[in-house]
Amino acid sequence: MSKKALFLDRDGVINYDYGYVHTKEKFDFVAGVFKTLLHAQNKGYLIIIITNQSGIGRGMYSLDKFMELNNWMIEEFEKNKIKVNKVLFCPHSPSQKCLCRKPLPKLFLEAKEKFQIDMEKSWAIGDKETDIKAANSAGVLNTVLLNNNQKARPNKSQAKYVVESIVSLIKIL
Repeated sequence: MSKKALFLDRDGVINYDYGYVHTKEKFDFVAGVFKTLLHAQNKGYLIIIITNQSGIGRGMYSLDKFMELNNWMIEEFEKNKIKVNKVLFCPHSPSQKCLCRKPLPKLFLEAKEKFQIDMEKSWAIGDKETDIKAANSAGVLNTVLLNNNQKARPNKSQAKYVVESIVSLIKIL
């Protein structure tokens, strides 16, 4: 039996994006993220985070620092009864021309294979068009562009929905 997943970008979706967030002191969860992800989990969605972390490739922080923050974030979700099934990340800078950086779909496809995910029943939420393009390329057509920072261009988005708050997902899922 195939599963369904909620794919989420990290910076700008789970936490406020202050630019190259890599310490828990600078990691502020977006309002309503726990409530929303608990709702999704209760509806049977796996929680999978897919994030570009070019700060590693740019030498701004180490892989160890990223993993330390990642582990802390997962613990915070667990305290709120949310199981993060997987965090997949691209550590490369754009100049490295890797195959795992969004808007390429590689990390979505890895998750699909590992968890036998039905991409047509799944959803993806991101705050940039690259998140939407990666999801669409992987077969996730239920996409949400989170425009909480007002930087997105909703009228030019390929997303199925454009919302101002992650809590809006509760009505959509």
